[in-house]
Amino acid sequence: MRDVLPVLGRWYAAGVPFGLATVVEVSRSAPRDPGAAMAVGPDEEVVGSVSGGCVEGAVFELAQEVAEGGEARLETFGYSDEDAFAVGLTCGGEITVLVRAVTPGRDPGFGAVADSVAAGEPVTVATVTDGPAPRGAALAVWPDRTLGTLGASGLDVAVTADARGELALGATGLRHYGPEGQRREDAVSVFLQSFAPPPRMLVFGAIDYAAAVARVGDFLGYRVTVCDARPVFATPRRFPEGVEVVAQWPHRYLRGTDTDERTVICVLTHDPKFDVPLLTEALRRPAAYIGAMGSRRTHAERAARLAEAGLTERELSRLRSPVGLDLGARTPEEVAVSVAAEIVALRWGGSGAPLTETEGAVHPRRSS
Repeated sequence: MRDVLPVLGRWYAAGVPFGLATVVEVSRSAPRDPGAAMAVGPDEEVVGSVSGGCVEGAVFELAQEVAEGGEARLETFGYSDEDAFAVGLTCGGEITVLVRAVTPGRDPGFGAVADSVAAGEPVTVATVTDGPAPRGAALAVWPDRTLGTLGASGLDVAVTADARGELALGATGLRHYGPEGQRREDAVSVFLQSFAPPPRMLVFGAIDYAAAVARVGDFLGYRVTVCDARPVFATPRRFPEGVEVVAQWPHRYLRGTDTDERTVICVLTHDPKFDVPLLTEALRRPAAYIGAMGSRRTHAERAARLAEAGLTERELSRLRSPVGLDLGARTPEEVAVSVAAEIVALRWGGSGAPLTETEGAVHPRRSS
């Protein structure tokens, strides 16, 4: 949804109705997670995807119908082994898709949500998918305000509280309530989709490998900052557009920078005078991934220095070094792919092994 919002915001601002299909639930080996979206706008223009191609044709037709004035629809698509050409997910999974029409009259908060996401402002969108409440009704929830309604004041109050909790976690998923927001009932299903600001990637060391890592980090959706104490190397022209470049001692920059459980830290400085104080700071703060470049000998010497600096075994165990997966990478671009692969594997619990050597679902079921 984040990827297609700029286009949808333009359609919305022009007052053009469009059909918006959103994956609200998945099971087994589904290709896309909840929150994946596809929209059909003017002149049959399509943006986004809900299944990677398996059921896009059927969803396209459904979105067209709904955009032309139909009621919101909830449809489930699954695998059919009886007819290879039937609408279904050939991967063997199942997805449930909510399709609704979006116009300023139907969803007064959509434009504000699009603006907030573009500005990096956190917001959660709650949408009724099933039950006695109006299907497709939407409520936008910010940390300090709301816009829209789900059709009942009690339901709005309960969902607002939960939406702010989910927003703090960056979580997306279905919640169930009674008609007036009762917690222990499941008459009404509401899909909560959180748009937290993009996670940060902090790359230390403005070398050629850093440019490649910054490029792949930006591609993966991170807000990337490159930091180096040497101004001659820390220049924006050496890095992709949109990457922040800072000339400052790495450990001092990190000390004054907020990190959270989604932050990725890549230490490519390869110099003890930078590495040791920087990693001492990094390993004692929240982060999803902390990796450091270097040979095994460099890693052993670095670990010894960090232990001398007072880091515990538990703190040192967070360090991914040598950085990246064993892909046989040589060039900066190949090393960047290796680092990105390790970050993705750690994020989703992947093994890093070739899929031909593994068993079970290719896309295992994940928590919200």
